[in-house]
Amino acid sequence: MDKVKIGIPRGIHYYYSGIFWKYFFKKCNIDVIYSSKTTHEILEIGKSLAPDEMCLSMKVYLGHISSLEGKCDYILIPRIDRFDNYNQTCTNFLAIYDLANHYFKTPLLNYNIDNKNHLLDGLIEIGEVLHLSKMKVIEAYEYACLKEREWRKSKNEEQKRILNGKDKKVLIVSHAYNIHDDFIGGSISSMLEQNKIKVVYSNYFLPEETSKMSEKLSKSLYWKYSKESIGAIPLCEKVNGIIFLSTFPCGLDSLVHELMIRKMEKPYLNLVIDDLSSMTGIETRIESFVDLIEQG
Repeated sequence: MDKVKIGIPRGIHYYYSGIFWKYFFKKCNIDVIYSSKTTHEILEIGKSLAPDEMCLSMKVYLGHISSLEGKCDYILIPRIDRFDNYNQTCTNFLAIYDLANHYFKTPLLNYNIDNKNHLLDGLIEIGEVLHLSKMKVIEAYEYACLKEREWRKSKNEEQKRILNGKDKKVLIVSHAYNIHDDFIGGSISSMLEQNKIKVVYSNYFLPEETSKMSEKLSKSLYWKYSKESIGAIPLCEKVNGIIFLSTFPCGLDSLVHELMIRKMEKPYLNLVIDDLSSMTGIETRIESFVDLIEQG
């Protein structure tokens, strides 16, 4: 009998939980396949499926889900409402599962996270679908948590080395799925590096630390991933500038980034990427920003 194969879309949740999933399913001896890196074709498919009000990042995510259709036994799509009352997420994190379930024929594998259900609870439910014992799921969960902590610690130390270096450096403040998607934020990092600017990423610090540090900038913010993004700013006093990156029309980022910009004393650049953006225009803006930093 062939092993079960799980498809993981390379978007949204992948950039937060991809390391954990990698080791969890490896420990469970389950095969995983990933969608390819984002392409224009994937974006166009996602645009054709998504409501107009969805941000570019969610449209890309739908395109990635579509690209896995028929290639696996299940597609993993978490359904996340909130981690608690003070750590909520975008409503699309809750809705995307139902939208995908409407469009695609491949069975969806999901876990629910809200005030009552947490990650391990959801994984145990997944284990029942995949015929894994509860003990096996708990063992894989603990192993994946350990490997993820090691990875986060390594990235955190890497950021601190860059901050302590003598090179010019820029902090990119954004969601992980924007920063590290080659189609959205990857070219921005490349442009900075080509101009001999070191890049610091807001999501590579320890989330428990950035979440706490975010209170220095806003004590009332209750969106989990926004807190973790802006919480990197107080940790990065040594950077020469800050880039705020979002995708149109993200309501959370439009509010949060505007609030942060009003508090900025360092040079900053606010980039909003949409499906009509010209990378030539973005390149010009980044070059001007680099010139400003070099003159500072």
